[in-house]
Amino acid sequence: MYISLAMEANDDRMMRIALGMAKAAALRGEVPVGAVLARDDEVIARASNRRERGRDATAHAEILAIRAACRRLSSWRLSGLTLYATLEPCPMCAGALVQARIARLVYGAPDPKAGAAGTLYDIPRDGRLNHRLEVAGGVLAEASSALLRDFFRDRRGPSR
Repeated sequence: MYISLAMEANDDRMMRIALGMAKAAALRGEVPVGAVLARDDEVIARASNRRERGRDATAHAEILAIRAACRRLSSWRLSGLTLYATLEPCPMCAGALVQARIARLVYGAPDPKAGAAGTLYDIPRDGRLNHRLEVAGGVLAEASSALLRDFFRDRRGPSR
């Protein structure tokens, strides 16, 4: 699919907002993942991981952003929206994207341990499911990866 320069610029802008959410998560001791749901250049919802604070295994940034968008739009159908995530979604989050009928996923860093948007699984584009998404990965990937790398390095302490 052809991606226009305007779309690329908007992807970059929205991913920077998601990175801001990820940085906020890191400051709270959460794994630094941020998500933004947008319609064109309008932010509909944004969130960051809250698993530790909420003691909730499902409190991933993507899930929280979907919940906020559903409340704001008074609908579980989020057709026409793009989800921006700093890390490739896990199987739970990728499944939620399909269930919410989100049109497009843009993510930063691939996740070799749990990536379900092309790395380990490809849930958003699985033809057996009733909805498929357009997926673009690698947007501001280095910034997303660096945030995660620094967070886990700081958690582990100095190398021996």
